[in-house]
Amino acid sequence: MARRAQPLGTATGIGIGTAALALTLALGTILAVAWRAEPGGAGLGAADLAAVRFTLLQALASAALSSLLAVPVARALARRRFPGRGVLITLLGAPFILPVIVAVMGLLAVFGRSGLLSTALAPLGLGPVDIYGPGGVVLAHVFFNLPLATRLVLQGWLAIPAERFRLAAALGFGPADRFRHLERPMLREVLPGTFLVVFLICLTSFAVALTLGGGPRATTVELAIYQAFRFEFDLGRAAWLALIQVGISVAAALVAFAIAVPGAFGPGLDRPVPQIGPDGRWLRLQDMACLALAALFLILPLAMVALRGLPGLPGLPASVYAAALRSLAVALGSAALTLALALPMAIAIDRLGGLTGRTIQAAGTLTIAASPLVMGTGLFILLFPLADPRLLALPVTATVNAAMSLPFALRALVPAVAEAERGHGRLADSLGMTGRARLRLMLLPRLRRPIGFTLGLAAALSMGDLGVIALFSDPGHATLPLQLYGLMTAYRMESAAAAALLLLALSLGLFWIFDRGGRARAEP
Repeated sequence: MARRAQPLGTATGIGIGTAALALTLALGTILAVAWRAEPGGAGLGAADLAAVRFTLLQALASAALSSLLAVPVARALARRRFPGRGVLITLLGAPFILPVIVAVMGLLAVFGRSGLLSTALAPLGLGPVDIYGPGGVVLAHVFFNLPLATRLVLQGWLAIPAERFRLAAALGFGPADRFRHLERPMLREVLPGTFLVVFLICLTSFAVALTLGGGPRATTVELAIYQAFRFEFDLGRAAWLALIQVGISVAAALVAFAIAVPGAFGPGLDRPVPQIGPDGRWLRLQDMACLALAALFLILPLAMVALRGLPGLPGLPASVYAAALRSLAVALGSAALTLALALPMAIAIDRLGGLTGRTIQAAGTLTIAASPLVMGTGLFILLFPLADPRLLALPVTATVNAAMSLPFALRALVPAVAEAERGHGRLADSLGMTGRARLRLMLLPRLRRPIGFTLGLAAALSMGDLGVIALFSDPGHATLPLQLYGLMTAYRMESAAAAALLLLALSLGLFWIFDRGGRARAEP
């Protein structure tokens, strides 16, 4: 139930409408694919069941490792203030927003058979390291999702009112007391959602499984869907696999919603969170070690990509820059659409509460469970009788990317809206503050940080998307990831490395601009 009687208002109606739109986009495209399926092609074989089993195991392992490793890293970032902390937080977001094929190049340069690790182990008689197979899939997923999990957990730490830490310091709380009374309740609230987001990302993983997995032991459901489309054109089998994937995701969402509980810290005065402490020498060393290992694990592959791409930048062809402009247009449009969908849904979830609110949140989360390949193919089927899908390639790509970013946006916005309403909603009600005035004066000032994070994440994810655009676009209207893929398949590796560096810089730049804009005046 909602926490108190409130007028539903226009924003709530818009939120319900956007939830219905997201649900239609996720399930309607699957139904469109199933509608075009051949009646005899809907059976699942032993290989498909093995793909389902491997998908579940690798997603569980990847989500558990990413979430657990994120706790000490986020705790160290929350407890320490040091020069370059803001840059480190921004760089920690790089792997998640990095185009997958570029990131795999970096991981192979470090962990591959001829990579840095194998070279270092050779004098000891060990190695070489081989990351192809299930282990490589899990390693790549942890590489991509540890930064996202860290950012989500860190936002939970920063959401604890500063007054609680000051009270804890006044009462003489040590690290164990702070963990029991402040940090453990926050983790109890944040970690189930973090685990769910990472689990769903790994559930719909395609490019990682394609590049580092494959074969009977390491085929995901997404890869099986791609094979059904690409090699067999068995739409019925693909639709069944997509429905199984959605069913698993819905079950995971219900479990996560059932075990998540509110932190119940109460409102604060919007003061910056102080440096948490005092702590002993051992805890300082522990935090420094966590940050150093995380930075080395996440940034070294990116450094390898930069070193290999820098020499080719001056010689990039003009078509690469034209593709970069198209990618920027798609990314900005996708980010704006993501916020337009997510903010009304977050408000509606808080206003309605209870089962209705959870249903709206589930509808928004369900989009990540729908395969982007299936969603793109479904839109292709629906649009083909009306217009040339190639002419709509960029708008369709922006729309699908916005749908894929919607769960992350909700994870960032829903707790922030709830916290703002818990702390200041009654005062706003007593002042008769509704509609745009409530949004402008009460909500938006307290949502700057999650809105900036949402816009940056959505823009960066869309900037690096390769799957959807490949279904629609022709080479003359390619985005930068598709142009990069074309350079790689043409064995123009120097230009490909330079284009990868350009793509990395643009993705990071978009994320930094939006995220920094959101954190302005919200960080000490």
